[in-house]
Amino acid sequence: MGKIIAVSNQKGGVGKTTTSLNLAACLGVLEKKVLLIDLDPQANATSGIGIDPDSFKRSSYHLLEHTENIKDIILKSTTPNLDVIPSNIDLVAIELELVNHPNREFMLKQALIDVKDNYDYVIIDCAPSLGLITLNALTAADSVIIPIQCEYFALEGLGKLLNTIKSIQKIHNSELDIEGLLLTMYDSRLRLSNQVVEEVKKHFHDMVFKTIIQRNVTLGEAPSHGKNIIDYDSTSKGAKNYIKLAHELINNNS
Repeated sequence: MGKIIAVSNQKGGVGKTTTSLNLAACLGVLEKKVLLIDLDPQANATSGIGIDPDSFKRSSYHLLEHTENIKDIILKSTTPNLDVIPSNIDLVAIELELVNHPNREFMLKQALIDVKDNYDYVIIDCAPSLGLITLNALTAADSVIIPIQCEYFALEGLGKLLNTIKSIQKIHNSELDIEGLLLTMYDSRLRLSNQVVEEVKKHFHDMVFKTIIQRNVTLGEAPSHGKNIIDYDSTSKGAKNYIKLAHELINNNS
């Protein structure tokens, strides 16, 4: 039975895509079958895993529109055990196209029914917004990972996202859990980073992952080479952090 996990935060630049593609790759390396779904029109997870956004005909746009069979949209990646549903700029149009559709919040959930059980994990990279695309992801998901960067405005907007999750639990998806809050871009030398870690742990206790993703140059470099962190530099701090996160996720779900 596959577990669907959305990686979501309406703030940009908090490490959503970095987390989605590297966690998916690390789970694959740890011999879990994984499907990574890029639900961001910027398509950074797609290019970051080495797929050219102009090289395919079918994408997550067709997945939400229900105009193509999901099995025809899935692409194999070069990473072991990792399949991808890519995205491109076409996805921008979907919010307008679905606005009057009676099941607009459930399009992704319905599309995943046929393949969910072929995978151990389905990881969804959400756009930095709380629009209809993200709503589809949270309605389809079993749980959500919320990346929070260890910087000054870290907790700003988090309340809004938690309220959105509450309303989705009430109306669309009573099964939705918070998988965990993930602290990213941590720099142990900065007092501010340490203060944010303390603050988040004080407020959210066990909801916070034990693994913290440290600020790491190679994490920023890897996507520009179309590689996840394991393929780019498996000895880097970033690779070790994401392998540790993958282990923690597997242990939490075993």
